[in-house]
Amino acid sequence: MTTTSVIERITPAAFKSDYKPIWCPGCGDYSVLSSVTKALAQLELVPDEVVVVSGIGCSSRIPAYTSCYGFHGVHGRALAAATGVKVARPELTVVVAGGDGDGYSIGGNHFLHACRRNVDMTYVVMDNHVYGMTKGQPSPTTEPDWKSKISPWGTGAPLFHPLAIGLAAGANFVARAFAGDPNGTAAIIAQAINTPGFSFVEVISPCVTFRPEQREWKNVVRPSPVATTRDPAQAARRLMSDDGFNIGVLFSGDRIPYRAPGVGAVRSVNDLELEFEL
Repeated sequence: MTTTSVIERITPAAFKSDYKPIWCPGCGDYSVLSSVTKALAQLELVPDEVVVVSGIGCSSRIPAYTSCYGFHGVHGRALAAATGVKVARPELTVVVAGGDGDGYSIGGNHFLHACRRNVDMTYVVMDNHVYGMTKGQPSPTTEPDWKSKISPWGTGAPLFHPLAIGLAAGANFVARAFAGDPNGTAAIIAQAINTPGFSFVEVISPCVTFRPEQREWKNVVRPSPVATTRDPAQAARRLMSDDGFNIGVLFSGDRIPYRAPGVGAVRSVNDLELEFEL
């Protein structure tokens, strides 16, 4: 392949499939999909070097809308599947797409341990504070006093704080972006992919169908007033006063990514069978 042909191929369009997204009009996930393809193009990757993994939910449609290798798994298990892919094929770039319901509720345990294990992959969570696919069910990040047909008095439960949990569990990169800023989101995702270890990017992505008041998010999001830190204790202190609308990279660490013993060694089928002999 010539240099010219590589340059021609590395565009966001190269990462988009022929399937047309079917999200609701105004959904922030359209913008996040655009940001993901822009980030991959910025890094000059090619589709067959990338795997996009997801679970269940509106945001989890993303693998079908890209031309990369994709895996659409079961609810909450995207990180488990992605970990297997990256450990088995460490040369591939692994991006995981999910939502606040899929990632923080049924997938919460996988989220904690993916941060802890620090396998080199990037987790992009589109957080709209609601289950859109189940028509307005409260999620772990839904405000406790938000009323709906499913929870007419609100949940009364305190909010799940994804950035604080991810940092405490050991994620090596922690950031927040806003779907209304696709270029800024693309830059953060590209930085996350480039950072070794487990990178976590929360993207505030409005669901204007079931939470029309979220249209106002564009008026309250703002660049974080503090610079990125490599000190987890300092990052934790900053999160104590965070209201969920500060945008930017909070933490970028230097933990060595997990690498499975023996990965890369050529082994025969007979060798593998011997390991499982009773």
